[in-house]
Amino acid sequence: MRIRIVGTGVMGRGIAQWAATAGHTVELADARPESVREAVDFVRSMLDRTVQKGRTTAEEARAVMARLVPLDSPGKPGDEVELVVEAVREDLETKAALFGELERILPAGTIFASNTSSLPITQISATLADPSRMVGLHFFNPAPLMKIVEVIPGAKTRPEIVETLTALVRDAGHRAVVVADTPGFLINHAGRGLVTEALALLEEQVAEPVVLDRIARDVLGLRMGPFELMDLTGLDVTAAVIESVWQGFRYSDRLRPSYLTPNRVSAGLHGRKTGRGWYETGAEPPAEEPVTGDPVRPVYVAETAVRNALAESGATVRTALSDDAVVLVPTWGTTVAAAIAEHDLPADRTFGIDPLSLPTGRRVLAVTPAADLAAAHDAAAVLSLGDKRVSLIRDTAGSAAQRLLASIVSVASSIAERGIAAPADIDLGVTAGLGYPAGPLAWGDRIGADRMLALQRALHETTGDPRYRPTRWLTERAQLGLPLTHPTVAL
Repeated sequence: MRIRIVGTGVMGRGIAQWAATAGHTVELADARPESVREAVDFVRSMLDRTVQKGRTTAEEARAVMARLVPLDSPGKPGDEVELVVEAVREDLETKAALFGELERILPAGTIFASNTSSLPITQISATLADPSRMVGLHFFNPAPLMKIVEVIPGAKTRPEIVETLTALVRDAGHRAVVVADTPGFLINHAGRGLVTEALALLEEQVAEPVVLDRIARDVLGLRMGPFELMDLTGLDVTAAVIESVWQGFRYSDRLRPSYLTPNRVSAGLHGRKTGRGWYETGAEPPAEEPVTGDPVRPVYVAETAVRNALAESGATVRTALSDDAVVLVPTWGTTVAAAIAEHDLPADRTFGIDPLSLPTGRRVLAVTPAADLAAAHDAAAVLSLGDKRVSLIRDTAGSAAQRLLASIVSVASSIAERGIAAPADIDLGVTAGLGYPAGPLAWGDRIGADRMLALQRALHETTGDPRYRPTRWLTERAQLGLPLTHPTVAL
């Protein structure tokens, strides 16, 4: 296929490398001719690096370079161009004007694709004489390495175009997911579950960013914590995406932003690009506070599974409440304070433990305002037995990891419920695009649809916040005994 890429910045040159490596002839065009030359040099340097690492041969690299065709203008006629991929700046008028110009000079059969990450495909194509030739083709940076592409049909896109580009992406070694033309498309939309809930936890002073990042990594198994991720992506970018997706879905409570990110953006704290976001760029991660309590202090736990897990670690476990024991209460969507009130437990030495954290290398201890700090340190020391790390957080409904996971699953369930993408594509897009250890729907199935429903109902009832209202998708599947990955029935 002969592909014209317009816009040779970071994304355009990455897409060019991907397409040329896959065997396609790639025309490179930009409003700035020097940018085209820079893009060619960039692709050459990337290929030289792969040759040095033994991933390709010098002959193969020369063949790829031979398939790059620099143009002096984006508007050059080209009867053989079968696909245009636009990667210019994120501005609706700029993109629409470019495609309007290309429509006048390229064949009627040329497919037009935009690499936009946020603008509606239908709106970009609205000024074209033939909007049916327009589609979204959203790559992720760096395009050659991020092996996932969103294919986004607009309201009038011809179905065969979606099929053609899906096959093109897959034949070139990437994975394609078909996504409805909605705010944030799939992957950026799904990613709001983690960061919006992390910001909510920080707003409520449940824990500091470094503690929440440790919990996200060690308990949930994420590669990066949400605050580390925001620093990498850029808080300015994160804040803009959060706002646009929230506004696009008419201010959905499930996607509600925090005041924290706009404030930091206004202060110039954008993350790694400015030297500081949530963390100082290049600084050593803050060291964990050592556990200083008494690990042999007796502990009382009513729940058998938790009691057995602690006993296996070497804890002194009591089967009845005594005056000297600290009390551990496993919570699921509820608070330690509620358990203390319901069961008349001693408020100064009763703490919460997150059941999600028990089988992991990090255990999470929830501390109420009534707690004795020395008792809290003793409880942490008991939890640290068996070479476990321990994070202390303030008491909150469901604990930190539960809230993060509930939000991830809830946002994904809402995407499925709206028909934005098929369940399999949701899980594929999130694992490939965001690097989660499991797709959010499959992750929910690991916990169990009925248990996830109980968690979200408890969060909703405990907090009264509509953010936690269970989706119909989750509710129905739990009631019917179906997995969350089960698709809807076509009528």
